[in-house]
Amino acid sequence: MKILGIGNAIVDVICRVDENFLHLNSLSKGNMKLIFDVAEFNKLLSSLKIEKTISGGSVANSIVGLSQLKNNVGFIGKINDDDLGIKYEIGLKKENVDFFYSKKKENLPTGTCLILITPDSERTMCTYLGTAGKINENDIDINVIKNSEMIFLEGYLWDEGDPKKAFNKAIKSANKIAMSLSDKFCVDRHKPHFLELVKNNLDITFANEEEIMSLVDAKSLQEVITFAKEIKKKLVITRGEKGAISIQEDSVVEIEAKKNIDVVDLTGAGDLFAAGYLHGILNNFSTKDCLIKGTEMSSKIIQQIGARLN
Repeated sequence: MKILGIGNAIVDVICRVDENFLHLNSLSKGNMKLIFDVAEFNKLLSSLKIEKTISGGSVANSIVGLSQLKNNVGFIGKINDDDLGIKYEIGLKKENVDFFYSKKKENLPTGTCLILITPDSERTMCTYLGTAGKINENDIDINVIKNSEMIFLEGYLWDEGDPKKAFNKAIKSANKIAMSLSDKFCVDRHKPHFLELVKNNLDITFANEEEIMSLVDAKSLQEVITFAKEIKKKLVITRGEKGAISIQEDSVVEIEAKKNIDVVDLTGAGDLFAAGYLHGILNNFSTKDCLIKGTEMSSKIIQQIGARLN
Protein backbone atom coordinates (compact mmCIF):
# COMPACT_ATOMS: atom_id res chain seq x y z
CA MET A 1 0.00 0.00 0.00
CA LYS A 2 1.23 3.50 -0.80
CA ILE A 3 0.05 5.30 2.32
CA LEU A 4 -1.85 4.57 5.52
CA GLY A 5 -3.57 7.36 7.42
CA ILE A 6 -4.10 7.12 11.18
CA GLY A 7 -6.42 9.75 12.58
CA ASN A 8 -9.64 10.77 14.24
CA ALA A 9 -12.61 9.09 12.58
CA ILE A 10 -15.03 12.01 12.69
CA VAL A 11 -18.34 12.55 10.91
CA ASP A 12 -18.32 16.13 9.59
CA VAL A 13 -21.62 17.96 10.01
CA ILE A 14 -21.56 21.12 7.87
CA CYS A 15 -23.76 24.13 8.73
CA ARG A 16 -23.88 27.81 7.71
CA VAL A 17 -24.02 30.37 10.54
CA ASP A 18 -23.71 34.14 10.99
CA GLU A 19 -20.98 35.89 12.99
CA ASN A 20 -23.42 36.39 15.87
CA PHE A 21 -23.76 32.62 16.37
CA LEU A 22 -20.01 32.38 17.04
CA HIS A 23 -20.18 35.33 19.46
CA LEU A 24 -23.19 33.94 21.36
CA ASN A 25 -21.47 30.58 21.79
CA SER A 26 -18.03 32.04 22.68
CA LEU A 27 -16.35 30.42 19.66
CA SER A 28 -13.03 31.66 18.29
CA LYS A 29 -13.45 32.15 14.54
CA GLY A 30 -11.22 29.99 12.35
CA ASN A 31 -10.21 27.69 15.18
CA MET A 32 -11.31 24.33 16.55
CA LYS A 33 -12.93 23.92 19.97
CA LEU A 34 -12.97 20.51 21.64
CA ILE A 35 -16.25 19.76 23.39
CA PHE A 36 -16.16 17.10 26.10
CA ASP A 37 -19.81 17.16 27.16
CA VAL A 38 -22.20 15.44 24.74
CA ALA A 39 -25.13 17.50 26.13
CA GLU A 40 -23.30 20.75 25.27
CA PHE A 41 -22.58 19.41 21.80
CA ASN A 42 -26.19 18.36 21.19
CA LYS A 43 -27.44 21.76 22.39
CA LEU A 44 -25.24 23.50 19.80
CA LEU A 45 -26.39 21.12 17.08
CA SER A 46 -30.09 21.48 17.93
CA SER A 47 -30.19 25.13 16.78
CA LEU A 48 -28.51 24.48 13.42
CA LYS A 49 -29.65 23.51 9.95
CA ILE A 50 -27.44 20.70 8.60
CA GLU A 51 -26.30 21.12 4.99
CA LYS A 52 -24.20 17.98 4.60
CA THR A 53 -22.64 15.06 6.52
CA ILE A 54 -19.35 13.48 5.40
CA SER A 55 -16.94 10.79 6.71
CA GLY A 56 -14.25 13.20 7.80
CA GLY A 57 -11.38 13.87 10.12
CA SER A 58 -8.28 15.71 8.94
CA VAL A 59 -6.12 12.76 7.86
CA ALA A 60 -9.13 10.88 6.46
CA ASN A 61 -9.79 13.90 4.20
CA SER A 62 -6.19 13.74 2.95
CA ILE A 63 -6.39 9.98 2.42
CA VAL A 64 -9.59 10.31 0.35
CA GLY A 65 -7.86 13.00 -1.73
CA LEU A 66 -4.95 10.61 -2.32
CA SER A 67 -7.40 7.87 -3.31
CA GLN A 68 -9.04 10.22 -5.81
CA LEU A 69 -5.56 10.72 -7.29
CA LYS A 70 -5.46 6.92 -7.83
CA ASN A 71 -3.10 6.00 -4.98
CA ASN A 72 -3.59 2.74 -3.07
CA VAL A 73 -4.54 3.97 0.41
CA GLY A 74 -5.82 2.84 3.82
CA PHE A 75 -7.04 4.38 7.06
CA ILE A 76 -7.21 3.43 10.75
CA GLY A 77 -9.64 5.32 12.98
CA LYS A 78 -11.82 4.30 15.93
CA ILE A 79 -15.61 4.29 15.46
CA ASN A 80 -18.57 2.89 17.40
CA ASP A 81 -20.95 0.34 15.95
CA ASP A 82 -23.71 2.97 15.82
CA ASP A 83 -25.58 4.76 13.03
CA LEU A 84 -22.86 7.37 12.41
CA GLY A 85 -20.13 4.71 12.66
CA ILE A 86 -21.82 2.61 9.98
CA LYS A 87 -22.20 5.70 7.76
CA TYR A 88 -18.55 6.55 8.36
CA GLU A 89 -17.30 3.16 7.19
CA ILE A 90 -19.58 3.14 4.14
CA GLY A 91 -18.41 6.67 3.23
CA LEU A 92 -14.74 5.66 3.21
CA LYS A 93 -15.34 2.45 1.26
CA LYS A 94 -17.20 4.44 -1.42
CA GLU A 95 -13.98 6.44 -1.85
CA ASN A 96 -11.88 3.26 -2.33
CA VAL A 97 -10.15 3.61 1.04
CA ASP A 98 -9.29 0.35 2.83
CA PHE A 99 -10.61 0.80 6.38
CA PHE A 100 -8.49 -1.23 8.82
CA TYR A 101 -10.73 -1.14 11.86
CA SER A 102 -13.34 -3.62 13.13
CA LYS A 103 -16.10 -1.60 14.76
CA LYS A 104 -17.78 -2.86 17.91
CA LYS A 105 -20.11 -1.49 20.56
CA GLU A 106 -18.29 1.21 22.53
CA ASN A 107 -19.23 3.31 25.57
CA LEU A 108 -18.95 6.52 23.56
CA PRO A 109 -20.61 7.42 20.24
CA THR A 110 -18.75 7.90 16.94
CA GLY A 111 -16.96 11.26 16.86
CA THR A 112 -18.62 14.28 15.28
CA CYS A 113 -17.36 17.68 14.12
CA LEU A 114 -19.62 20.67 13.58
CA ILE A 115 -18.15 22.77 10.78
CA LEU A 116 -19.64 26.25 11.03
CA ILE A 117 -19.21 28.34 7.89
CA THR A 118 -19.58 32.11 8.25
CA PRO A 119 -20.46 34.43 5.30
CA ASP A 120 -16.74 35.21 4.76
CA SER A 121 -16.16 31.47 4.01
CA GLU A 122 -14.07 30.98 7.16
CA ARG A 123 -14.76 27.76 9.01
CA THR A 124 -14.93 27.35 12.78
CA MET A 125 -15.10 23.84 14.21
CA CYS A 126 -16.62 22.28 17.32
CA THR A 127 -15.49 18.71 17.78
CA TYR A 128 -16.91 16.05 20.05
CA LEU A 129 -14.33 13.29 19.73
CA GLY A 130 -16.46 10.53 21.21
CA THR A 131 -14.81 7.15 20.73
CA ALA A 132 -12.39 8.52 18.07
CA GLY A 133 -10.24 10.05 20.82
CA LYS A 134 -9.99 6.71 22.64
CA ILE A 135 -7.84 5.01 20.01
CA ASN A 136 -5.26 2.74 21.64
CA GLU A 137 -2.34 0.51 20.68
CA ASN A 138 -4.64 -2.51 20.20
CA ASP A 139 -6.34 -0.61 17.36
CA ILE A 140 -3.06 -0.35 15.43
CA ASP A 141 -2.25 -3.23 13.08
CA ILE A 142 1.55 -3.49 12.82
CA ASN A 143 1.43 -5.59 9.64
CA VAL A 144 -0.64 -2.95 7.81
CA ILE A 145 1.88 -0.29 8.87
CA LYS A 146 4.89 -2.36 7.77
CA ASN A 147 3.24 -2.98 4.39
CA SER A 148 2.72 0.75 3.76
CA GLU A 149 5.36 2.95 2.13
CA MET A 150 4.38 5.77 4.47
CA ILE A 151 2.04 6.57 7.35
CA PHE A 152 0.32 9.93 7.79
CA LEU A 153 -0.63 11.11 11.29
CA GLU A 154 -2.50 14.14 12.62
CA GLY A 155 -1.77 16.36 15.61
CA TYR A 156 -5.46 16.30 16.51
CA LEU A 157 -5.09 12.62 17.45
CA TRP A 158 -2.12 13.03 19.79
CA ASP A 159 -3.00 12.99 23.46
CA GLU A 160 -1.55 11.60 26.67
CA GLY A 161 -2.41 8.01 27.53
CA ASP A 162 -3.84 5.58 24.98
CA PRO A 163 -3.61 7.80 21.84
CA LYS A 164 0.07 8.52 22.60
CA LYS A 165 0.74 4.76 22.92
CA ALA A 166 -1.05 4.18 19.60
CA PHE A 167 1.10 6.91 17.98
CA ASN A 168 4.32 5.45 19.35
CA LYS A 169 3.45 1.93 18.22
CA ALA A 170 2.74 3.21 14.69
CA ILE A 171 5.92 5.32 14.55
CA LYS A 172 8.15 2.41 15.66
CA SER A 173 6.96 0.17 12.82
CA ALA A 174 6.65 2.73 10.00
CA ASN A 175 8.89 2.93 6.94
CA LYS A 176 8.36 6.69 6.56
CA ILE A 177 6.31 9.12 8.67
CA ALA A 178 4.46 12.30 7.75
CA MET A 179 2.34 14.33 10.16
CA SER A 180 0.20 17.45 10.16
CA LEU A 181 0.41 19.73 13.20
CA SER A 182 -3.35 20.28 12.65
CA ASP A 183 -4.14 23.41 14.67
CA LYS A 184 -2.41 26.15 16.69
CA PHE A 185 -4.36 25.17 19.82
CA CYS A 186 -3.03 21.61 19.35
CA VAL A 187 0.51 22.91 19.03
CA ASP A 188 0.22 25.12 22.12
CA ARG A 189 -1.26 22.25 24.15
CA HIS A 190 1.41 19.70 23.21
CA LYS A 191 4.39 21.88 22.28
CA PRO A 192 7.26 19.88 23.93
CA HIS A 193 5.93 16.58 22.53
CA PHE A 194 5.34 17.96 19.04
CA LEU A 195 8.80 19.53 18.99
CA GLU A 196 10.30 16.17 19.93
CA LEU A 197 8.35 14.44 17.13
CA VAL A 198 9.31 17.04 14.50
CA LYS A 199 13.00 16.94 15.44
CA ASN A 200 13.45 13.20 15.92
CA ASN A 201 10.66 11.09 14.42
CA LEU A 202 8.94 12.69 11.45
CA ASP A 203 10.24 12.64 7.88
CA ILE A 204 7.72 15.27 6.72
CA THR A 205 5.87 17.84 8.84
CA PHE A 206 2.92 19.83 7.46
CA ALA A 207 1.95 23.08 9.18
CA ASN A 208 0.54 26.48 8.44
CA GLU A 209 2.66 29.53 9.21
CA GLU A 210 0.95 30.28 12.54
CA GLU A 211 1.37 26.68 13.78
CA ILE A 212 5.04 26.31 12.93
CA MET A 213 5.98 29.75 14.30
CA SER A 214 4.24 28.88 17.56
CA LEU A 215 6.00 25.50 17.71
CA VAL A 216 9.53 26.90 17.38
CA ASP A 217 8.78 30.27 19.06
CA ALA A 218 9.81 32.08 15.87
CA LYS A 219 9.26 35.78 15.17
CA SER A 220 9.74 35.43 11.41
CA LEU A 221 9.63 32.87 8.62
CA GLN A 222 13.41 33.15 8.33
CA GLU A 223 13.75 31.73 11.86
CA VAL A 224 11.56 28.79 10.82
CA ILE A 225 13.78 28.19 7.77
CA THR A 226 16.86 28.22 10.01
CA PHE A 227 15.21 25.71 12.37
CA ALA A 228 14.30 23.40 9.46
CA LYS A 229 17.83 23.47 8.12
CA GLU A 230 19.23 22.61 11.54
CA ILE A 231 17.04 19.54 12.08
CA LYS A 232 17.52 18.34 8.48
CA LYS A 233 13.89 17.19 8.15
CA LYS A 234 11.34 18.25 5.54
CA LEU A 235 8.99 21.02 6.66
CA VAL A 236 6.10 21.97 4.38
CA ILE A 237 4.40 25.24 5.31
CA THR A 238 1.19 26.64 3.88
CA ARG A 239 0.91 30.44 3.97
CA GLY A 240 -2.62 31.13 2.73
CA GLU A 241 -2.62 33.90 0.11
CA LYS A 242 1.20 34.00 0.27
CA GLY A 243 1.49 30.48 -1.14
CA ALA A 244 3.49 27.56 0.26
CA ILE A 245 7.09 26.66 1.02
CA SER A 246 9.02 23.39 1.37
CA ILE A 247 12.28 23.32 3.33
CA GLN A 248 14.79 20.48 3.61
CA GLU A 249 18.42 21.09 4.57
CA ASP A 250 19.68 23.77 2.14
CA SER A 251 16.79 23.38 -0.29
CA VAL A 252 14.06 26.03 0.09
CA VAL A 253 11.36 25.90 -2.58
CA GLU A 254 8.49 28.35 -2.62
CA ILE A 255 5.42 28.83 -4.83
CA GLU A 256 2.69 31.43 -5.00
CA ALA A 257 -0.97 30.79 -4.24
CA LYS A 258 -3.42 30.58 -7.14
CA LYS A 259 -5.04 33.93 -7.92
CA ASN A 260 -8.65 34.98 -8.60
CA ILE A 261 -10.31 32.05 -6.84
CA ASP A 262 -13.94 32.19 -5.79
CA VAL A 263 -13.60 31.03 -2.18
CA VAL A 264 -16.72 29.28 -0.89
CA ASP A 265 -15.47 27.33 2.16
CA LEU A 266 -11.94 26.91 3.57
CA THR A 267 -12.75 23.49 5.12
CA GLY A 268 -10.17 20.92 4.09
CA ALA A 269 -7.75 23.36 2.44
CA GLY A 270 -4.79 22.09 4.47
CA ASP A 271 -5.93 18.46 4.25
CA LEU A 272 -6.14 18.53 0.46
CA PHE A 273 -2.89 20.46 0.17
CA ALA A 274 -1.23 17.60 2.09
CA ALA A 275 -2.92 15.06 -0.21
CA GLY A 276 -1.53 16.75 -3.31
CA TYR A 277 1.96 17.15 -1.85
CA LEU A 278 2.10 13.54 -0.60
CA HIS A 279 0.84 12.32 -3.99
CA GLY A 280 3.91 14.01 -5.46
CA ILE A 281 6.23 12.42 -2.88
CA LEU A 282 4.77 8.94 -3.45
CA ASN A 283 5.10 9.31 -7.21
CA ASN A 284 8.61 10.82 -7.27
CA PHE A 285 7.69 14.39 -8.27
CA SER A 286 10.18 17.23 -7.81
CA THR A 287 9.66 19.35 -4.68
CA LYS A 288 8.27 22.20 -6.79
CA ASP A 289 5.80 19.86 -8.50
CA CYS A 290 4.74 18.49 -5.07
CA LEU A 291 3.96 22.07 -4.00
CA ILE A 292 2.12 22.75 -7.25
CA LYS A 293 -0.04 19.62 -6.82
CA GLY A 294 -0.79 20.54 -3.21
CA THR A 295 -1.80 24.06 -4.20
CA GLU A 296 -3.94 22.75 -7.06
CA MET A 297 -5.84 20.40 -4.71
CA SER A 298 -6.36 23.02 -1.99
CA SER A 299 -7.50 25.58 -4.60
CA LYS A 300 -10.14 23.17 -5.85
CA ILE A 301 -11.51 22.28 -2.42
CA ILE A 302 -12.03 25.88 -1.26
CA GLN A 303 -14.29 26.54 -4.23
CA GLN A 304 -16.92 24.11 -2.90
CA ILE A 305 -18.60 23.15 0.38
CA GLY A 306 -16.89 20.51 2.52
CA ALA A 307 -13.58 18.65 2.42
CA ARG A 308 -14.35 16.15 -0.38
CA LEU A 309 -13.67 16.94 -4.03
CA ASN A 310 -16.86 16.44 -6.06
